[in-house]
Amino acid sequence: MNHPPLRILRRGETITLHNVPPERTLLEVLREDLHSCGTKEGCGEGDCGACTVVLGQEENGQLRTRAVNSCIKPAHAANGMALWTVEDLVQPDGSLHPTQQAMAQCHASQCGFCTPGFVMSLFSLYQNHTLQGETVSREQAAQALSGNLCRCTGYRPILDAAESMQTLPRVAVDEVETLSKLKLLAQELRGPEPDSTYISPTTLKDLLQTRARHPQAQLVAGCTDVGLWITKMHKEFGRIIDLTRVAELQRVETYPHHIAIGAAVSLTDAFAALVADRPQLTDFAHRFAGQPVRNAGTLGGNVANGSPIGDSMPLLIALGANVVLMRWEQEKNGKGQIRHREMPLEKLYTGYRQNVFLPNEVLAWIKVPRPTASELTRSYKISKRFEDDISAVCLVLSLHIVDGVVHQASIGAGGVAATPARAAQTEAALRGQPWNMTTVQRAQQVLRAEFSPISDMRASSDYRRTVLGNLLQRFWLESQGQALVEVRQLRAEGAHA
Repeated sequence: MNHPPLRILRRGETITLHNVPPERTLLEVLREDLHSCGTKEGCGEGDCGACTVVLGQEENGQLRTRAVNSCIKPAHAANGMALWTVEDLVQPDGSLHPTQQAMAQCHASQCGFCTPGFVMSLFSLYQNHTLQGETVSREQAAQALSGNLCRCTGYRPILDAAESMQTLPRVAVDEVETLSKLKLLAQELRGPEPDSTYISPTTLKDLLQTRARHPQAQLVAGCTDVGLWITKMHKEFGRIIDLTRVAELQRVETYPHHIAIGAAVSLTDAFAALVADRPQLTDFAHRFAGQPVRNAGTLGGNVANGSPIGDSMPLLIALGANVVLMRWEQEKNGKGQIRHREMPLEKLYTGYRQNVFLPNEVLAWIKVPRPTASELTRSYKISKRFEDDISAVCLVLSLHIVDGVVHQASIGAGGVAATPARAAQTEAALRGQPWNMTTVQRAQQVLRAEFSPISDMRASSDYRRTVLGNLLQRFWLESQGQALVEVRQLRAEGAHA
């Protein structure tokens, strides 16, 4: 086996690195191979944001830039992309980029360790909004910085900087030149080599054939969880198959009765498609990890990974989503064809981190039904931090209520079992019943008894069961028009918004 060359566009020049192992992270390459130490190593798990960099690639003829965590991103996943780190923002004459200048003017740095990550998240915000003529609100800035943590300065001056950078003279990346050089770089990149240690197929057929040849290879689709296996468990992989470049799986397709989300669609874009159909999911989508994780991770990867505390599965279960699994089947005559099967998402899991995948099978699509007029859907995430935290309990409820009667009930739960689960007994307790407090109280008892969650560092078993029932009551109160106050919405008197 051989390690494929790694080529990245940086400061207008193509950088080529050889002999980069498949599990080597982008952060390691930056700090140890390229000696770019402005990008910091903090948590090593995509949580603190100190390692944030910005990657750019062509999408629909335009340059799209995204902030990502370099600590859990395989270096080869950035192959053929443009890269910016904090060192790359200073102008040729030595002047600071508006994001850096605003941070300095607003005294938004103290110890400075986290500052490069904040600057890069702001740079992505600047590229995607400020340079497009949009005014960035404080709320937008907070969302863009949701994956960055600061222990000493606090966030007010950093948010001040996000607003202040818009008032400074504009500094733009030469998009035409960058796209031109990315196109030339793409022509230099060779197709996937069958014996390579890091394979990035570009077509669905190539992906399935590669998977059939290498059923033991580690499949990644964003690597925001597998990255932790590398940095925390020190796993090494003989071969990685990366499906994020497969053209067919990068799309969100809209049909009259469902949308189909490809396994290579980022969490950012997947949630945007879900929110477009169901605006009430906006807050839930925002709370799904920090922005850099959502930019790098994929919905398909989250579902295939099957973590019992992954937030997307309870949501998709409640919405009645199906998954489409595909494989390449070789025939005796030497020819082959693509086979597929479809099933409800919850049927994918058989136990903790166990599933029904065949060795040569890949999760290709997630099909989510479109909403109907009678649908009432709410999603709840309970965690210690509002942003960038793992759920202690996740509950999503979707009811179809007609003339005051529950005709259909679909409930997904996370953090309460060995797998993401459907609350089938509670659904049965609601179905066909009048939508009133008596029905809700009976269903609360069923829901609390339906699962036997464990006690761990995030919550006790009793707490989780209690919260499950309380969330169902909250759902009922909200359905009756009660606007419930959340702690995060409270402001101290005279506090700066």
